[in-house]
Amino acid sequence: MNSKIKNLFHKNKLTLLGVLVGAIGGYLYYRFVGCESGACAITSSPINSTIYGMLLGGLLFNMFKKENKETTTSQNNKSDE
Repeated sequence: MNSKIKNLFHKNKLTLLGVLVGAIGGYLYYRFVGCESGACAITSSPINSTIYGMLLGGLLFNMFKKENKETTTSQNNKSDE
């Protein structure tokens, strides 16, 4: 069980780093820019802003993740059959 979790973190470390950076960025955006009137759906709450930042950070950092050629090749071979 422990090795499965380590393997999961190792495979997705760039995405998880993006989630962490996005969470910090989202909170800082709320703190320094935010919407004081409460009319803004995302920036009026620190929770909404942090979750939105986590989502964007994870997606952004995931774009730079390199795919394993072995996995891609085996998936292409299965689709050819």
